[in-house]
Amino acid sequence: MKERELLTIKILSMKNYALLVFLTFGIMFTAIAKTSSDVINTEILAVTADEYIKIKSSELTPPVIEEILKQYPTSKLGGAYKNDKGEFKLIMVLKSGTRKTVYIDQYGNWIIKK
Repeated sequence: MKERELLTIKILSMKNYALLVFLTFGIMFTAIAKTSSDVINTEILAVTADEYIKIKSSELTPPVIEEILKQYPTSKLGGAYKNDKGEFKLIMVLKSGTRKTVYIDQYGNWIIKK
């Protein structure tokens, strides 16, 4: 009777080990597949995104400065960025302390981005 119980315990242990091995391989292959798709998505996202480079506020054109003073007289400029098209991305710090991102071209025309 004891031999039969030991044999049953060994079989159950072997089944548990086999199950553990299959689960490990499944998790490993899933992680590899997810990592590959993340890399592809990241590359696509980088290609379609506009690239803005941080600039000093002294590099803003006079029409841009005039429009900022008209539209945001009580706000401060938190950051300024420029892309290859001559468009500016401005981070405005409002009087309430909240930040607002606005876009404007070099001639002082506001751009609405979605």
